Amino acid sequence: MGQKINPLGFRLGTTQGHHSLWFAQPKNYSEGLQEDQKIRNCIKNYVQKNMKIFSGVEGISRIEIQKRIDVIQVIIYMGFPKLLIEGKPKKLEELQRNIQKELNCVNQKINITITRIGNPYRHPNILAEFIAEQLKNRVSFRKAMKKAIELTEQTDTKGIQIQIGGRLDGKEIARVEWIREGRVPLQTIRAKIDYCSYTVRTIYGVLGIKIWIFIDED
Repeated sequence: MGQKINPLGFRLGTTQGHHSLWFAQPKNYSEGLQEDQKIRNCIKNYVQKNMKIFSGVEGISRIEIQKRIDVIQVIIYMGFPKLLIEGKPKKLEELQRNIQKELNCVNQKINITITRIGNPYRHPNILAEFIAEQLKNRVSFRKAMKKAIELTEQTDTKGIQIQIGGRLDGKEIARVEWIREGRVPLQTIRAKIDYCSYTVRTIYGVLGIKIWIFIDED
Protein backbone atom coordinates (compact mmCIF):
# COMPACT_ATOMS: atom_id res chain seq x y z
CA MET A 1 0.00 0.00 0.00
CA GLY A 2 1.20 3.50 -0.80
CA GLN A 3 1.37 5.70 2.29
CA LYS A 4 -0.95 8.70 1.99
CA ILE A 5 -0.10 12.14 3.34
CA ASN A 6 -1.84 15.49 3.13
CA PRO A 7 0.00 17.42 0.37
CA LEU A 8 -0.24 20.71 2.31
CA GLY A 9 1.28 19.31 5.53
CA PHE A 10 3.97 17.53 3.47
CA ARG A 11 5.11 20.88 2.01
CA LEU A 12 4.99 23.04 5.15
CA GLY A 13 8.06 25.25 5.33
CA THR A 14 8.95 24.89 1.65
CA THR A 15 6.14 26.00 -0.68
CA GLN A 16 3.33 26.04 1.90
CA GLY A 17 2.78 28.37 4.85
CA HIS A 18 0.56 27.98 7.93
CA HIS A 19 -3.04 29.21 7.82
CA SER A 20 -2.93 30.06 11.54
CA LEU A 21 -0.16 32.17 13.09
CA TRP A 22 -0.05 32.32 16.88
CA PHE A 23 1.90 31.04 19.87
CA ALA A 24 0.50 29.20 22.90
CA GLN A 25 1.81 27.31 25.90
CA PRO A 26 1.44 23.51 25.52
CA LYS A 27 -1.43 23.33 28.05
CA ASN A 28 -3.43 26.03 26.16
CA TYR A 29 -2.65 24.78 22.66
CA SER A 30 -5.79 22.66 22.23
CA GLU A 31 -7.98 25.62 23.27
CA GLY A 32 -6.34 27.75 20.56
CA LEU A 33 -7.00 25.08 17.94
CA GLN A 34 -10.67 24.80 18.95
CA GLU A 35 -10.97 28.59 18.83
CA ASP A 36 -9.63 28.59 15.24
CA GLN A 37 -12.11 25.91 14.24
CA LYS A 38 -15.00 27.87 15.80
CA ILE A 39 -13.98 31.02 13.89
CA ARG A 40 -13.78 29.16 10.57
CA ASN A 41 -17.11 27.37 11.12
CA CYS A 42 -18.81 30.61 12.19
CA ILE A 43 -17.66 32.43 9.02
CA LYS A 44 -18.66 29.55 6.72
CA ASN A 45 -22.11 29.22 8.34
CA TYR A 46 -22.69 32.98 8.11
CA VAL A 47 -21.74 33.08 4.43
CA GLN A 48 -23.91 30.02 3.70
CA LYS A 49 -26.92 31.58 5.40
CA ASN A 50 -26.66 35.06 3.92
CA MET A 51 -25.16 34.86 0.45
CA LYS A 52 -26.59 32.39 -1.97
CA ILE A 53 -24.47 33.07 -5.02
CA PHE A 54 -25.71 32.55 -8.58
CA SER A 55 -24.16 29.08 -8.70
CA GLY A 56 -24.48 28.20 -5.00
CA VAL A 57 -20.72 28.55 -4.49
CA GLU A 58 -19.66 30.30 -1.27
CA GLY A 59 -16.36 31.31 -2.83
CA ILE A 60 -14.14 31.08 0.28
CA SER A 61 -10.67 29.91 -0.73
CA ARG A 62 -9.10 29.95 2.74
CA ILE A 63 -9.30 31.71 6.10
CA GLU A 64 -6.08 32.87 7.78
CA ILE A 65 -6.00 33.66 11.49
CA GLN A 66 -3.31 35.73 13.24
CA LYS A 67 -3.55 36.09 17.00
CA ARG A 68 -1.87 38.74 19.15
CA ILE A 69 -2.40 39.51 22.82
CA ASP A 70 -5.38 41.82 22.33
CA VAL A 71 -6.31 41.36 18.64
CA ILE A 72 -7.45 38.43 16.50
CA GLN A 73 -6.87 39.27 12.84
CA VAL A 74 -8.97 37.17 10.43
CA ILE A 75 -8.24 37.37 6.70
CA ILE A 76 -10.87 35.81 4.42
CA TYR A 77 -9.69 35.05 0.88
CA MET A 78 -12.77 35.09 -1.34
CA GLY A 79 -13.35 34.55 -5.03
CA PHE A 80 -16.61 36.54 -5.05
CA PRO A 81 -16.26 39.16 -2.27
CA LYS A 82 -18.93 41.48 -3.77
CA LEU A 83 -21.58 39.22 -2.34
CA LEU A 84 -20.37 39.88 1.19
CA ILE A 85 -19.51 43.57 0.86
CA GLU A 86 -21.67 45.16 -1.85
CA GLY A 87 -24.14 47.65 -0.39
CA LYS A 88 -23.97 45.97 3.02
CA PRO A 89 -21.15 47.43 5.18
CA LYS A 90 -23.03 46.26 8.29
CA LYS A 91 -22.52 42.62 7.27
CA LEU A 92 -18.89 42.61 8.45
CA GLU A 93 -19.83 44.18 11.79
CA GLU A 94 -22.54 41.56 12.24
CA LEU A 95 -20.04 38.79 11.41
CA GLN A 96 -17.57 40.26 13.95
CA ARG A 97 -20.29 40.27 16.62
CA ASN A 98 -21.21 36.67 15.79
CA ILE A 99 -17.59 35.52 16.18
CA GLN A 100 -17.16 37.44 19.45
CA LYS A 101 -20.34 35.86 20.79
CA GLU A 102 -19.19 32.38 19.66
CA LEU A 103 -15.75 32.74 21.28
CA ASN A 104 -17.07 34.64 24.31
CA CYS A 105 -13.94 36.84 24.24
CA VAL A 106 -14.15 40.19 26.04
CA ASN A 107 -10.49 41.24 26.11
CA GLN A 108 -9.69 40.56 22.44
CA LYS A 109 -10.78 42.67 19.49
CA ILE A 110 -11.62 40.89 16.24
CA ASN A 111 -10.60 42.46 12.92
CA ILE A 112 -11.94 40.92 9.70
CA THR A 113 -10.37 41.69 6.33
CA ILE A 114 -11.69 40.38 3.03
CA THR A 115 -9.16 39.85 0.24
CA ARG A 116 -10.26 39.21 -3.32
CA ILE A 117 -8.43 36.44 -5.15
CA GLY A 118 -7.97 36.46 -8.90
CA ASN A 119 -9.00 33.35 -10.86
CA PRO A 120 -11.37 31.84 -8.24
CA TYR A 121 -11.50 28.47 -10.02
CA ARG A 122 -7.75 28.08 -9.58
CA HIS A 123 -8.42 27.32 -5.90
CA PRO A 124 -9.52 23.76 -4.99
CA ASN A 125 -12.00 24.79 -2.26
CA ILE A 126 -14.05 26.92 -4.65
CA LEU A 127 -13.83 24.23 -7.34
CA ALA A 128 -14.99 21.56 -4.85
CA GLU A 129 -18.00 23.72 -3.90
CA PHE A 130 -18.85 24.05 -7.61
CA ILE A 131 -18.70 20.23 -8.09
CA ALA A 132 -20.73 19.68 -4.89
CA GLU A 133 -23.47 22.00 -6.15
CA GLN A 134 -23.55 20.13 -9.48
CA LEU A 135 -23.83 16.75 -7.70
CA LYS A 136 -26.65 18.05 -5.49
CA ASN A 137 -28.53 19.03 -8.66
CA ARG A 138 -28.18 15.41 -9.88
CA VAL A 139 -25.71 16.21 -12.65
CA SER A 140 -23.64 13.15 -13.64
CA PHE A 141 -20.35 13.06 -11.68
CA ARG A 142 -18.29 12.65 -14.90
CA LYS A 143 -19.91 15.70 -16.44
CA ALA A 144 -19.29 17.69 -13.24
CA MET A 145 -15.59 16.66 -13.16
CA LYS A 146 -15.08 17.57 -16.84
CA LYS A 147 -16.77 20.94 -16.37
CA ALA A 148 -14.51 21.65 -13.35
CA ILE A 149 -11.42 20.81 -15.42
CA GLU A 150 -12.63 23.15 -18.19
CA LEU A 151 -12.94 25.98 -15.63
CA THR A 152 -9.40 25.30 -14.35
CA GLU A 153 -7.93 25.22 -17.85
CA GLN A 154 -8.88 28.89 -18.24
CA THR A 155 -6.42 29.71 -15.42
CA ASP A 156 -2.65 29.21 -15.61
CA THR A 157 -2.38 25.88 -13.76
CA LYS A 158 -0.09 23.06 -14.88
CA GLY A 159 -2.25 20.11 -13.83
CA ILE A 160 -5.30 19.00 -11.87
CA GLN A 161 -6.57 15.75 -10.38
CA ILE A 162 -10.13 15.29 -9.12
CA GLN A 163 -11.34 12.26 -7.16
CA ILE A 164 -14.91 11.53 -6.09
CA GLY A 165 -15.84 8.59 -3.85
CA GLY A 166 -19.17 7.24 -2.64
CA ARG A 167 -22.45 6.01 -4.11
CA LEU A 168 -21.91 7.64 -7.49
CA ASP A 169 -25.07 8.16 -9.58
CA GLY A 170 -27.04 6.36 -6.83
CA LYS A 171 -25.40 2.96 -7.41
CA GLU A 172 -25.72 0.44 -4.56
CA ILE A 173 -21.98 -0.19 -4.25
CA ALA A 174 -19.75 2.74 -3.39
CA ARG A 175 -16.69 3.28 -5.56
CA VAL A 176 -13.97 5.83 -6.29
CA GLU A 177 -13.57 7.55 -9.66
CA TRP A 178 -10.85 10.01 -10.61
CA ILE A 179 -9.71 12.10 -13.55
CA ARG A 180 -6.39 13.85 -14.21
CA GLU A 181 -5.38 16.55 -16.67
CA GLY A 182 -1.73 17.63 -17.03
CA ARG A 183 0.95 16.84 -14.42
CA VAL A 184 0.37 16.44 -10.67
CA PRO A 185 3.76 15.51 -9.09
CA LEU A 186 2.71 14.69 -5.51
CA GLN A 187 6.13 13.32 -4.50
CA THR A 188 8.04 16.48 -5.54
CA ILE A 189 8.27 18.71 -2.47
CA ARG A 190 9.28 21.84 -4.40
CA ALA A 191 6.11 21.53 -6.55
CA LYS A 192 3.49 23.99 -5.29
CA ILE A 193 0.33 21.90 -5.01
CA ASP A 194 -2.97 23.13 -3.62
CA TYR A 195 -5.27 20.48 -2.13
CA CYS A 196 -8.66 20.19 -0.50
CA SER A 197 -11.06 17.48 0.59
CA TYR A 198 -14.76 18.30 0.70
CA THR A 199 -17.84 16.38 1.83
CA VAL A 200 -21.16 16.75 0.03
CA ARG A 201 -24.51 15.35 1.16
CA THR A 202 -26.68 14.16 -1.73
CA ILE A 203 -29.99 12.29 -1.78
CA TYR A 204 -28.05 9.02 -2.29
CA GLY A 205 -25.71 9.56 0.65
CA VAL A 206 -22.43 11.29 1.41
CA LEU A 207 -19.84 11.76 -1.33
CA GLY A 208 -16.22 12.77 -0.79
CA ILE A 209 -14.44 15.10 -3.22
CA LYS A 210 -10.66 15.50 -3.31
CA ILE A 211 -8.89 17.99 -5.58
CA TRP A 212 -5.18 18.43 -6.24
CA ILE A 213 -4.07 21.44 -8.35
CA PHE A 214 -0.45 21.73 -9.52
CA ILE A 215 0.20 25.47 -9.66
CA ASP A 216 3.93 25.88 -10.22
CA GLU A 217 7.39 24.47 -9.51
CA ASP A 218 10.02 26.42 -7.57
